[in-house]
Amino acid sequence: MSKRRSKVTKSTTSVDTGRGVIRDNALAALVTSKIFKPQIVAAKKGKGAYKRNKKHAGQESYLIAA
Repeated sequence: MSKRRSKVTKSTTSVDTGRGVIRDNALAALVTSKIFKPQIVAAKKGKGAYKRNKKHAGQESYLIAA
């Protein structure tokens, strides 16, 4: 009996790095691209959660109105 061999398919997944054609260092271009941009998450609890929102946004100042 012969052994079954699975067909090896080469992955041709292309990733849009936003840099055009990469010629020299593909890993450095990938790490410095928009894909690896750090995600900034605002804290919901704790010390960094305090937000100074404008309370009366859209109103003109008191000195101008008077």
